[in-house]
Amino acid sequence: VQLQASGGGLVQAGGSLRVSCAASERFFSNYDVVWFRQGPGREREFVATISWGGGSTFYADSVEGRFTCSRDNAKNTVYLQMNNLQPEDTAVYYCAAGFGWSRDANAMPYWGKGTLVTVSS
Repeated sequence: VQLQASGGGLVQAGGSLRVSCAASERFFSNYDVVWFRQGPGREREFVATISWGGGSTFYADSVEGRFTCSRDNAKNTVYLQMNNLQPEDTAVYYCAAGFGWSRDANAMPYWGKGTLVTVSS
């Protein structure tokens, strides 16, 4: 499975941005997808996950209530809507896929290149 995250950019604090994760795999709908991020000088951390059918989502405490994960399996795409962004959300955002999900980045088998989100204060 080849994944590509896109949609990053520069936004002011309090603003919104939506990043996307597009997959090349026709059976992408079989995979759970996890969003991770890695900020400057920080380790990669779990952000959110969405189940293969889109019926189940789970978020890190730091983004709960501000970020929403959704997917359109007809388009082989997963989205991460990010609202009320704060400078601490500045990071490269990555999407990963697998049969099942994990907070542990090492447990996810398929990865795409990330997209940079920068939040200015």
